[in-house]
Amino acid sequence: MARLAQTAGLTDIQQEILATVKTFVDKEILPHATALEHDDTYPQDIVDGMKEMGLFGLTIPEEYGGLGESLLTYALVVEQIARGWMSVSGVINTHFIVAYMITQHGTEEQKQHYLPQMAAGEVRGSFSMSEPDLGSDVAAIKTKAVQDGDEWVIDGAKMWLTNGGTSNLTAVLVRTDEGRPKPYQNLTCFLVDKPVGYGEVAPGLTVPGKIDKMGYKGVDTTEMVFSGHRIAGTQILGGLRGGGFAQMMDGVEVGRVNVAARACGISIRAFELAIEYAQQRSTFGKPIAQHQAIAFKLAEMATKVEAAHLMMVNAARLKDSGDRNDVEAGMAKLIASEYCAEVTQESFRIHGGYGYSKEYEIERLMREAPFLLIGEGTSEIQKTIISRGLLREYKL
Repeated sequence: MARLAQTAGLTDIQQEILATVKTFVDKEILPHATALEHDDTYPQDIVDGMKEMGLFGLTIPEEYGGLGESLLTYALVVEQIARGWMSVSGVINTHFIVAYMITQHGTEEQKQHYLPQMAAGEVRGSFSMSEPDLGSDVAAIKTKAVQDGDEWVIDGAKMWLTNGGTSNLTAVLVRTDEGRPKPYQNLTCFLVDKPVGYGEVAPGLTVPGKIDKMGYKGVDTTEMVFSGHRIAGTQILGGLRGGGFAQMMDGVEVGRVNVAARACGISIRAFELAIEYAQQRSTFGKPIAQHQAIAFKLAEMATKVEAAHLMMVNAARLKDSGDRNDVEAGMAKLIASEYCAEVTQESFRIHGGYGYSKEYEIERLMREAPFLLIGEGTSEIQKTIISRGLLREYKL
């Protein structure tokens, strides 16, 4: 049993789930990840395996066909999957966020309609806030929905949708005219059904081809363009006009725990590769692990892995308890993503020239780690969230 990133107080069921997932990662993901990543191939066989294990319904309540597990269980599962290949964790991340949003904020009709199909992996979710000119300023969304009788007409362009082509349900945040003074009070979340695929997938709804990325291969990242797309008013999440910003932020809050878990997973794998290589590679008559310069690197890397894991677990447990965790989730995401970049680079340095070769796994991790510095909000956004929370708590 590895010493690092262990979690105290898990139930027998949680331990069994994690053991099953770890075995799946070791046997079905790690041996194939590098080849699939280099070819930018969607990991369909791996996704099918996750469906068979019930991972798409991991956190969906049992009454809707899911396993009813906690955010902590999910985060630990994601950590293991990202240890194998981060892109696979991306396949289930947006699905999980949309399922969570429907569970927490949806009408009973929306829950009955979507959640059983999502638990089975038949309906797969993606979500969309960002736009081509938007960045982190979510309240400045331009994509607009205008009411026309019982329907709404959506026009605008969305950006950076993970699973944009392979999902068939997208939670989309758009602007509606509610006449309220603050911009974020005029944002509404629509549940948009669509076929899987690219091009004009529905009248007035186009999903252009995949965006070519430095890393995070295999999983599709797309735009989504609305041009007079008509949608029923019953597709407003929870039936709450103007409530989309709060609903999305709730989803992003758990998403930040997910990103922290992904960063932990990559860090664990980078450390595993480094400590293995350091014991196999010899210079000056002894394994490089016995040189103090390398030994100290390993010590620092392991400490960062452990610290990030503990903060991620704390943020997940706070959310599960019902307490507010925006500060803790921001802290976990900040430190886990920053440490991930540092640990991965140190592993790369330990590998020396071989780390620059595509034959070695660390090359892939070097291209994946930077994504976590910007996904679900940049480090600067996390610092903004953290500082605001601290000033609120410590107000004079």
